[in-house]
Amino acid sequence: MIQVTNVSLRYGDRKLFEDVNIKFTPGNCYGLIGANGAGKSTFLKILSGEIEPQTGDVSMAPGERLAVLKQNHFEYEEHEVLKVVIMGHKRLYEVMQEKDAIYMKADFTDEDGMKAAELEGEFAELNGWEAESEAAILLKGLGITEELHTKKMADLTGGEKVKVLLAQALFGQPDVLLLDEPTNHLDIHAIAWLEEFLINFENTVIVVSHDRHFLNKVCTHIADLDFSKIKIYVGNYDFWYESSQLALKLTQEANKKKEEKIKELQNFIARFSANASKSKQATSRKKLLDKITIDDIQPSSRRYPYVNFTPDREIGNDVLRVEGLSKTIDGVKVLDNISFIMNREDKIALVGRDEIAITTLFKILSGEIEPDSGTFKWGVTTTQAYFPKDNSEFFTGDEPNLVDWLRQFSPNDQSESFLRGFLGRMLFSGEEVMKKPSVLSGGEKVRCMLSKMMLSGANVLLLDEPTNHLDLESITALNNGLIAYKGAMIFTSHDHQFVQTIANRIIEITSNGIVDKQMTYDEFLEDDNVQKQVKELYA
Repeated sequence: MIQVTNVSLRYGDRKLFEDVNIKFTPGNCYGLIGANGAGKSTFLKILSGEIEPQTGDVSMAPGERLAVLKQNHFEYEEHEVLKVVIMGHKRLYEVMQEKDAIYMKADFTDEDGMKAAELEGEFAELNGWEAESEAAILLKGLGITEELHTKKMADLTGGEKVKVLLAQALFGQPDVLLLDEPTNHLDIHAIAWLEEFLINFENTVIVVSHDRHFLNKVCTHIADLDFSKIKIYVGNYDFWYESSQLALKLTQEANKKKEEKIKELQNFIARFSANASKSKQATSRKKLLDKITIDDIQPSSRRYPYVNFTPDREIGNDVLRVEGLSKTIDGVKVLDNISFIMNREDKIALVGRDEIAITTLFKILSGEIEPDSGTFKWGVTTTQAYFPKDNSEFFTGDEPNLVDWLRQFSPNDQSESFLRGFLGRMLFSGEEVMKKPSVLSGGEKVRCMLSKMMLSGANVLLLDEPTNHLDLESITALNNGLIAYKGAMIFTSHDHQFVQTIANRIIEITSNGIVDKQMTYDEFLEDDNVQKQVKELYA
């Protein structure tokens, strides 16, 4: 358990937290959410003791241990991988070091023997004899193979280092576990393993993540950071989002009878309770949902962009034909004889281990680069809008403000009031539209690029990782906008829920060809025959 009492923190005139009082209890996983810049990571640092609040304090029960996912991937370069994991339990690692130092002494004394005996007793109490095997199991679960366990951290790739630091945080059954974006750089198998680990974890977890699927799978509660306060809600992210939107709608409908509001909210709670999955976490969540009262559901102050792609013309049956595309980059063949036909109803998700291959295909289809061999042809009724993974070249001009930046992409030279209104729907309001494009944050640039695409009226969208840099509110708005889109689409994203709720066709690009299936993402991942085919192509 970890308790926060009257915690406040300001940076200059900016108030992050004010008199926060909250208790995080064992057996629960709390998803800490809030708009970008609200202070989620700062709050985790206060909980861990890395930052001191200006008022109030954070307390844990005596003898309880807290573990944190480290963010510095180069902190342990000269240490052995297995030992880095064990370092997650600071006292256990200290005991191991002290023991080894005593046993290596040339002039071993009786006093040394007594000290060694004490350390051996503490080592056993801390489950030290199981430490290496537990560390190895964690590493294996996250995809770090056994031959890497005795390597130095410096010998690992960036993605492998992230997994080792995650194993370090999970090691030794900490009483409180703080995880800031734990799914970053993890593949789908490692994420699935982590989900299962946290579902069965019996102590306290507090996690910050932009991965809604992950939050939905593991969270029993949502801790919402809003108005410099934190309020806890029972349920996962989807329950929090849909209940807050429903509560907002009911609040706005001031003339609606109270009895009707109560019935609608009760039906909503019942529906979510009935949809609980078979996992231990979901079963626990269902019991809590059943206890919710109407007053527990409140509207959120969150602002969501308005994302709406409207094609200027209906798309014909002939959309895209790709035949034998191949491309080599820096001596490596990233695309090898790729062929498929795209239909007018298709919303295709490109997946695969090689992100360069997927981005290369997008660049070819958008006309940015030429293939080495093969052809592709867009249908005569199609117009395409492209969202590149790297959008930096669009923000290097000298436009003085966002209105002028957006005007250059407006097909009908729209008025300033129209462009301001359009930017307002993407959360650029008032003086914000006077920002220079070159000073925008990553998330702001993405929202500008989406504005550009919406203005195009295209009936085919090409989207290479559009959820990168976006906060949960913008991801949710984009997700809903693409579900409603009436055109065809090819896209890729690391956001599981994004892919699952939009795509009706999955194409996995491997080094030896493609696997092309008309099905949802979950069906693709759960179909044993499909996964066998994928595995054979990667072999």
